[in-house]
Amino acid sequence: MKIQMAVGLAVAAVAIIAAAPGDDTPQFSPNDWLLSVPDPDDRARLLQKQMRGFDQPMLEVGERYRSFKEALGRGNYDLAAYQWRKIRVTIENGIEKRPGRAENARQVFLDATWDEVRTGVESSDPVKAVAAYELANSSCQACHVAEQVDYVNAQVLFETPPFK
Repeated sequence: MKIQMAVGLAVAAVAIIAAAPGDDTPQFSPNDWLLSVPDPDDRARLLQKQMRGFDQPMLEVGERYRSFKEALGRGNYDLAAYQWRKIRVTIENGIEKRPGRAENARQVFLDATWDEVRTGVESSDPVKAVAAYELANSSCQACHVAEQVDYVNAQVLFETPPFK
């Protein structure tokens, strides 16, 4: 009986110790640069800083445009159409971060020419694809001028046609 009581007390003691409040402070690794910031407002500010402005989406747009152009040059209209759709998504996401860029992006590019370029590319007709590319190219450059970043237009990406 004494052994049973001693075992019972030991089990109860372990259960009490395990249930006792301890240090509930989350442990973060050095890689938890965002999670380790305790204040939610400070965390949001840090995240906003890391997401940056319109320059990062435009860097993605540039890479997708390069792929779009190359795909057209190779007659890969499916890839070109895919990249064209993603360019729109990327610009719209950039507008959410920088609403001040919305007016020109919409007037010069998204609302004015985007559908026409998409239709030309999706036709898989080389003549229509060339016209679509030329429209896209001039539309991109017009938006850069409207945003007063026309120096962006002085690069090979806009100078050479994708077709031989």
